[in-house]
Amino acid sequence: MTGRNKLQIARDGEFSYPICLERDLSGLAPAIAECRPKGGKVCIVTDTHVEPLYKGAVEKGLGDQFSAVTSFVMEAGEGNKQLSTVQALYTHLIHNNFERGDLLLALGGGVVGDLTGFAAATYLRGIDFIQVPTTLLSQVDSSIGGKTGVDLESYKNMVGAFHQPRLVYIDLHTLDTLDKEQFACGMAEILKHGLLGDASYYQWLEDNQEAILDKNMDALQEMIFRSCQIKADIVEQDPTEKGIRALLNLGHTIGHAIEKKMDLQMLHGQCVALGYVAAAYISFCRGLISQDALDKIKQMNRIYQLPAHLTGELSTEEIIEITKKDKKMSRGQIRFILLRQIGEAVVDMTVSEQELCRAVDHLKGMPITYER
Repeated sequence: MTGRNKLQIARDGEFSYPICLERDLSGLAPAIAECRPKGGKVCIVTDTHVEPLYKGAVEKGLGDQFSAVTSFVMEAGEGNKQLSTVQALYTHLIHNNFERGDLLLALGGGVVGDLTGFAAATYLRGIDFIQVPTTLLSQVDSSIGGKTGVDLESYKNMVGAFHQPRLVYIDLHTLDTLDKEQFACGMAEILKHGLLGDASYYQWLEDNQEAILDKNMDALQEMIFRSCQIKADIVEQDPTEKGIRALLNLGHTIGHAIEKKMDLQMLHGQCVALGYVAAAYISFCRGLISQDALDKIKQMNRIYQLPAHLTGELSTEEIIEITKKDKKMSRGQIRFILLRQIGEAVVDMTVSEQELCRAVDHLKGMPITYER
């Protein structure tokens, strides 16, 4: 760590790259120059929402760093995070004679970052890429740690690879263009970081709610820095999710099932928020956390405009059936993440189907009789 605007994520002999927090895009070209030799080609991968906002600013200055700058613009939306889009990107790279020494630059949210990273991991058996995340969710989550992938039908990230970026460059002012729903989705991952690893950070999020919701730049920089630090510390220990990194999946098992059942009509962060409420409920029923802690988790969701209950006519049984196809299954059993307390999570292999059903019913506000 070299200050509150830069982190260095590193694992000896495997990877090392900076995470830069800035307040404009003017420092991007110099940051790239610090992490790779000058020359070669770069392809800016972005989507139809982000292109008119930021592609021009990113291109400005890259001409001095690269021999050629091209762009690939995909249709925005989770529904386009598919192998067909990756194939179209491969074709663009082949037609523009991209070689192993060239670079991809992901400019956008998590969909763009995941897809670009997967293309980089597999094109010519691996080329470098850079993350320039433009949503709060991608800044604190998907841009860090090297998880890349695409959806298969509507199953989330079922095809992917671990491939670390060379640089993560965060422009805090890209958050000015986010609507309230997208900002809230990022807050779901931020709240998750506090829940799984830092109770004092979770309390800070409560104490500074007004400044955060007002998008005060100093508060946002502190918040994003601390969330990136939590994720970076875990990724350094376990880059390929064979142990402690599984804790970052808090809320994702039931969350992904809800997301699929809603046919991607509910945003990812909203589903994760419901997922960690369900995990907190199971933790409460097992006597691990108190009623007050469970209530606080729900209240923090409400403060940051995230759901605490599931609305609509969703079938509990169908949601549970989807969890059985989750990529986090191990020998037929879900690696579920529970809370021992706010600020401490644990991997558990014993969560039963009955517990999952009761947790989903709790989300739906159904009356439950459950002896602890």
